[in-house]
Amino acid sequence: MAAVRIKICGITRVEDALAAAEAGADAIGLVFYAKSPRAVSVQQARAIVAALPPFVTSVGLFVDASRCELGEILDAVPLDMLQFHGNETAEACSGYHRPYLKALRVKPGDDIAARAAEYPGAAGILLDTYVEGVPGGTGAAFDWSLIPHDLRRPLVLAGGLHAGNVQQAIRQVRPYAVDVSGGVEASKGIKDAEKIRAFVRQCRAADGQSESM
Repeated sequence: MAAVRIKICGITRVEDALAAAEAGADAIGLVFYAKSPRAVSVQQARAIVAALPPFVTSVGLFVDASRCELGEILDAVPLDMLQFHGNETAEACSGYHRPYLKALRVKPGDDIAARAAEYPGAAGILLDTYVEGVPGGTGAAFDWSLIPHDLRRPLVLAGGLHAGNVQQAIRQVRPYAVDVSGGVEASKGIKDAEKIRAFVRQCRAADGQSESM
Protein backbone atom coordinates (compact mmCIF):
# COMPACT_ATOMS: atom_id res chain seq x y z
CA MET A 1 0.00 0.00 0.00
CA ALA A 2 1.35 3.42 -0.95
CA ALA A 3 1.72 5.95 1.82
CA VAL A 4 -1.54 7.78 2.45
CA ARG A 5 -1.41 11.49 1.69
CA ILE A 6 -2.34 13.90 4.47
CA LYS A 7 -4.16 17.22 4.17
CA ILE A 8 -4.61 19.61 7.08
CA CYS A 9 -7.61 21.78 6.26
CA GLY A 10 -8.98 24.99 7.73
CA ILE A 11 -5.60 26.69 8.08
CA THR A 12 -5.91 30.35 9.06
CA ARG A 13 -2.39 31.19 10.30
CA VAL A 14 1.09 30.99 8.82
CA GLU A 15 2.41 29.25 11.93
CA ASP A 16 -0.21 26.50 11.59
CA ALA A 17 0.65 25.95 7.94
CA LEU A 18 4.32 25.62 8.86
CA ALA A 19 3.49 23.24 11.72
CA ALA A 20 1.58 21.07 9.26
CA ALA A 21 4.46 21.09 6.78
CA GLU A 22 7.02 20.32 9.45
CA ALA A 23 4.94 17.42 10.73
CA GLY A 24 4.91 15.90 7.25
CA ALA A 25 1.55 16.93 5.79
CA ASP A 26 1.33 16.83 2.00
CA ALA A 27 -1.25 19.60 1.65
CA ILE A 28 -2.99 22.38 3.54
CA GLY A 29 -6.51 23.66 2.96
CA LEU A 30 -7.70 27.27 2.89
CA VAL A 31 -11.43 27.89 3.29
CA PHE A 32 -12.93 30.61 1.08
CA TYR A 33 -16.45 30.37 2.49
CA ALA A 34 -17.53 33.31 4.59
CA LYS A 35 -19.95 31.32 6.77
CA SER A 36 -17.18 29.02 7.99
CA PRO A 37 -15.43 29.75 11.30
CA ARG A 38 -12.25 28.79 9.45
CA ALA A 39 -12.69 31.24 6.57
CA VAL A 40 -9.63 33.18 5.42
CA SER A 41 -9.30 36.50 3.68
CA VAL A 42 -7.32 36.88 0.47
CA GLN A 43 -4.60 38.61 2.47
CA GLN A 44 -4.37 35.76 4.97
CA ALA A 45 -4.30 33.19 2.19
CA ARG A 46 -1.57 34.98 0.26
CA ALA A 47 0.65 35.10 3.35
CA ILE A 48 0.08 31.43 4.13
CA VAL A 49 0.77 30.22 0.58
CA ALA A 50 3.88 32.39 0.34
CA ALA A 51 5.25 30.81 3.53
CA LEU A 52 4.81 27.19 2.42
CA PRO A 53 7.95 25.17 1.72
CA PRO A 54 8.32 23.31 -1.60
CA PHE A 55 6.14 20.27 -2.32
CA VAL A 56 3.34 21.21 0.08
CA THR A 57 0.16 21.62 -1.96
CA SER A 58 -2.15 24.55 -1.29
CA VAL A 59 -5.84 23.71 -1.71
CA GLY A 60 -8.62 26.31 -1.84
CA LEU A 61 -12.03 25.21 -0.57
CA PHE A 62 -15.13 26.79 -2.13
CA VAL A 63 -18.89 26.39 -1.64
CA ASP A 64 -20.99 27.40 -4.65
CA ALA A 65 -18.77 30.39 -5.39
CA SER A 66 -19.46 32.37 -8.54
CA ARG A 67 -16.93 32.18 -11.37
CA CYS A 68 -16.25 35.88 -10.84
CA GLU A 69 -15.49 35.46 -7.14
CA LEU A 70 -13.38 32.38 -7.70
CA GLY A 71 -11.49 34.01 -10.54
CA GLU A 72 -10.67 37.05 -8.43
CA ILE A 73 -9.32 34.84 -5.65
CA LEU A 74 -7.20 32.82 -8.07
CA ASP A 75 -5.79 36.02 -9.54
CA ALA A 76 -4.66 37.01 -6.04
CA VAL A 77 -3.69 33.67 -4.46
CA PRO A 78 -1.56 31.08 -6.33
CA LEU A 79 -3.49 28.00 -5.23
CA ASP A 80 -2.34 24.61 -6.51
CA MET A 81 -5.69 22.82 -6.33
CA LEU A 82 -9.39 23.56 -5.83
CA GLN A 83 -11.89 21.74 -3.63
CA PHE A 84 -15.63 22.15 -4.20
CA HIS A 85 -18.00 21.49 -1.31
CA GLY A 86 -21.30 22.80 -2.64
CA ASN A 87 -23.74 21.76 -5.32
CA GLU A 88 -21.36 22.54 -8.16
CA THR A 89 -21.76 20.70 -11.45
CA ALA A 90 -18.78 19.19 -13.22
CA GLU A 91 -18.83 22.16 -15.58
CA ALA A 92 -18.72 24.61 -12.67
CA CYS A 93 -15.67 22.83 -11.23
CA SER A 94 -13.64 22.97 -14.44
CA GLY A 95 -12.08 25.69 -16.50
CA TYR A 96 -9.75 27.12 -13.87
CA HIS A 97 -6.56 25.46 -15.17
CA ARG A 98 -6.11 23.67 -11.86
CA PRO A 99 -6.92 20.14 -10.71
CA TYR A 100 -9.93 19.87 -8.46
CA LEU A 101 -11.46 17.65 -5.80
CA LYS A 102 -15.23 17.27 -5.56
CA ALA A 103 -16.59 16.74 -2.08
CA LEU A 104 -19.63 14.53 -1.61
CA ARG A 105 -21.46 14.34 1.70
CA VAL A 106 -22.35 10.78 2.59
CA LYS A 107 -25.60 9.51 4.08
CA PRO A 108 -27.25 6.07 4.01
CA GLY A 109 -28.96 5.26 0.73
CA ASP A 110 -26.73 7.44 -1.43
CA ASP A 111 -25.40 6.01 -4.68
CA ILE A 112 -21.94 7.43 -4.10
CA ALA A 113 -20.39 5.79 -7.14
CA ALA A 114 -23.03 7.29 -9.43
CA ARG A 115 -22.60 10.74 -7.91
CA ALA A 116 -18.82 10.51 -8.23
CA ALA A 117 -19.17 9.47 -11.88
CA GLU A 118 -20.79 12.85 -12.59
CA TYR A 119 -17.33 14.42 -12.14
CA PRO A 120 -15.09 12.59 -14.62
CA GLY A 121 -12.60 15.46 -14.63
CA ALA A 122 -12.04 15.43 -10.87
CA ALA A 123 -8.55 14.63 -9.65
CA GLY A 124 -10.18 12.93 -6.67
CA ILE A 125 -13.43 12.50 -4.76
CA LEU A 126 -13.58 13.66 -1.15
CA LEU A 127 -16.14 11.95 1.05
CA ASP A 128 -17.41 13.87 4.07
CA THR A 129 -20.23 13.46 6.56
CA TYR A 130 -23.71 14.64 5.63
CA VAL A 131 -25.21 17.10 8.11
CA GLU A 132 -28.28 19.05 7.00
CA GLY A 133 -27.38 22.62 6.05
CA VAL A 134 -23.65 22.26 6.73
CA PRO A 135 -21.35 21.86 3.69
CA GLY A 136 -18.45 20.40 5.68
CA GLY A 137 -16.27 20.69 8.73
CA THR A 138 -18.85 19.06 11.00
CA GLY A 139 -16.36 17.08 13.07
CA ALA A 140 -18.57 14.01 12.72
CA ALA A 141 -17.58 10.71 11.11
CA PHE A 142 -19.83 8.69 8.82
CA ASP A 143 -20.22 4.94 8.35
CA TRP A 144 -17.15 4.00 6.32
CA SER A 145 -18.81 0.77 5.22
CA LEU A 146 -20.99 2.89 2.92
CA ILE A 147 -17.98 3.71 0.73
CA PRO A 148 -18.13 1.83 -2.59
CA HIS A 149 -15.10 0.18 -4.12
CA ASP A 150 -15.72 1.49 -7.64
CA LEU A 151 -15.27 5.26 -7.36
CA ARG A 152 -12.66 5.16 -10.18
CA ARG A 153 -11.04 8.27 -8.71
CA PRO A 154 -8.57 8.67 -5.85
CA LEU A 155 -10.55 8.76 -2.61
CA VAL A 156 -9.94 11.45 -0.01
CA LEU A 157 -11.51 10.51 3.32
CA ALA A 158 -12.76 13.31 5.59
CA GLY A 159 -15.28 13.74 8.36
CA GLY A 160 -14.53 13.44 12.07
CA LEU A 161 -10.98 12.15 11.72
CA HIS A 162 -8.48 12.57 14.55
CA ALA A 163 -5.41 10.83 15.94
CA GLY A 164 -7.60 8.33 17.79
CA ASN A 165 -9.40 6.93 14.74
CA VAL A 166 -7.36 7.73 11.63
CA GLN A 167 -5.25 4.59 11.79
CA GLN A 168 -8.40 2.44 11.81
CA ALA A 169 -9.87 4.56 9.00
CA ILE A 170 -6.84 4.10 6.78
CA ARG A 171 -6.69 0.36 7.36
CA GLN A 172 -10.42 -0.10 6.74
CA VAL A 173 -10.97 2.28 3.83
CA ARG A 174 -7.53 2.35 2.15
CA PRO A 175 -7.99 5.92 0.92
CA TYR A 176 -5.58 7.79 -1.30
CA ALA A 177 -5.57 10.61 1.26
CA VAL A 178 -7.08 11.73 4.55
CA ASP A 179 -8.31 15.23 5.32
CA VAL A 180 -8.54 16.63 8.85
CA SER A 181 -9.56 19.99 10.28
CA GLY A 182 -11.35 19.99 13.64
CA GLY A 183 -9.48 16.89 14.80
CA VAL A 184 -6.21 18.83 15.06
CA GLU A 185 -7.52 22.10 16.50
CA ALA A 186 -7.14 23.94 19.79
CA SER A 187 -10.23 25.96 18.80
CA LYS A 188 -12.05 26.55 15.52
CA GLY A 189 -9.53 27.84 13.00
CA ILE A 190 -6.58 27.55 15.40
CA LYS A 191 -4.51 24.42 15.03
CA ASP A 192 -2.65 22.54 17.75
CA ALA A 193 0.84 21.60 16.58
CA GLU A 194 1.04 18.53 18.82
CA LYS A 195 -2.34 17.27 17.59
CA ILE A 196 -1.09 17.67 14.02
CA ARG A 197 2.06 15.69 14.83
CA ALA A 198 0.02 12.98 16.57
CA PHE A 199 -2.32 12.73 13.59
CA VAL A 200 0.57 12.37 11.15
CA ARG A 201 2.22 9.75 13.40
CA GLN A 202 -0.94 7.67 13.39
CA CYS A 203 -1.22 7.93 9.61
CA ARG A 204 2.35 6.73 9.22
CA ALA A 205 1.77 3.92 11.71
CA ALA A 206 -1.15 2.75 9.58
CA ASP A 207 1.18 2.83 6.56
CA GLY A 208 3.73 0.79 8.50
CA GLN A 209 6.28 3.57 8.29
CA SER A 210 8.50 4.60 11.15
CA GLU A 211 8.41 8.14 12.54
CA SER A 212 11.99 8.66 11.41
CA MET A 213 11.05 8.46 7.72
